[in-house]
Amino acid sequence: MGFPVGYTELLFPKLLLQLLSVLGFLRRLICTVLRFMGLHDFLEPDIAWPEAHTGMPEFESVSATFIREILPVVKFHDLLDPPETCAVCLTEFEKNDEIRRLANCRHIFHRGCLDRWMGYDQKTCPLCRTPFIPDDMQGTFIERLWAASGISEQPLVPAS
Repeated sequence: MGFPVGYTELLFPKLLLQLLSVLGFLRRLICTVLRFMGLHDFLEPDIAWPEAHTGMPEFESVSATFIREILPVVKFHDLLDPPETCAVCLTEFEKNDEIRRLANCRHIFHRGCLDRWMGYDQKTCPLCRTPFIPDDMQGTFIERLWAASGISEQPLVPAS
């Protein structure tokens, strides 16, 4: 059973395989030289190379800041009957991990995982898409957003 010994040679002759191998080596060599010279975007501009940190602070939305204030941070060992892994990073929780528990859906995530998710201006649970802010807190949340924006009057929004 199995494939015959010369199966790959039927589809790709040895010479073609060796030529492809040499071309791959040359490509890696050229990319390494260009990266060393600081021209790494010359051949492959669509590949995101790690950038050096410039020291500039990253700005985040006001809503993400307020959501972080509303969602409590607890230690994993303080939770009763928690799941074993974080649904964002898929790693197991450890006893002293900082956890955020969502008020609406009760899902839990590592604090850093959920904060990163909110940093992309996401306002719903990464797992079930339930809003972070419970319905009874929406009014207070919107008032705080308007106050932080510096606009004195809120537009009239029809009640739903």
